[in-house]
Amino acid sequence: MNDDPCVYLVGTGPGDPDLLTVRALRLIEQADVVVYDRLVAPGVLDLVPAGASRIYVGKATDRHTLPQDEINRLLLKVAGRARVVVRLKGGDPFVFGRGGEEAEFLRRHNVRFEVVPGVTAATAVTTYAGIPLTHRGLSTGVQIITGHSRANGPLEHDWARLANPDQTLVIYMGVSNIDEISARLMEAGLSGDTPAAAIQDGATSRQRRLVTTLAQLGRETREADLRPPVLFVIGRVVSMADTLDWYRPEQAEACPTARERSA
Repeated sequence: MNDDPCVYLVGTGPGDPDLLTVRALRLIEQADVVVYDRLVAPGVLDLVPAGASRIYVGKATDRHTLPQDEINRLLLKVAGRARVVVRLKGGDPFVFGRGGEEAEFLRRHNVRFEVVPGVTAATAVTTYAGIPLTHRGLSTGVQIITGHSRANGPLEHDWARLANPDQTLVIYMGVSNIDEISARLMEAGLSGDTPAAAIQDGATSRQRRLVTTLAQLGRETREADLRPPVLFVIGRVVSMADTLDWYRPEQAEACPTARERSA
């Protein structure tokens, strides 16, 4: 690093600090200021140096600590007085993380930035739930969408394209609209018997997994009282969930390491 101020937009993955990239860990350990979101796990924040300033800017549905425009201005302000500003985001900054907006704002104001990818929920949460996004004979591709619209307006998706039985559909931020999403997919031709899953707090010790069908997805999500963050997965690959079920939230690791086996 040179001595000019820089903002590092760092993806922290789904929550487990062990899923941080090496680059993310190095930057966190060198941070002067850390600006972090609601979904950044406590275990990740434990890695922040004791002397670094911490600024919380978390957002939940209809409850924002700071609007996005103010977060952008905050990053500009702290970049002017700190050498290493680390902006921590759950998942990946460029996958429904608004990292592009923050990078664009910094570029307009001639502030250097670097984007550090993180393990996004679409890959991490599904893996911890035993669901492969693609599998020979079941899925030839993946579509990732948001289930939440700007200003709570109508969802504007190409439902006919999304209702593809040969692909996996992953939905972020869809709890409040899952009934509408399910209905629109079935209206577009996707069978109500299509396997579907809802995973709350995926890839963390609080993970909860519900496996059902598209037709029952909304009702069973409510009955299970699943609360955000919830990731929805729709497609034939969900049928693999029981076969590939490996993660136990109550256990630190599914398999002992070589060192543990020899102890």
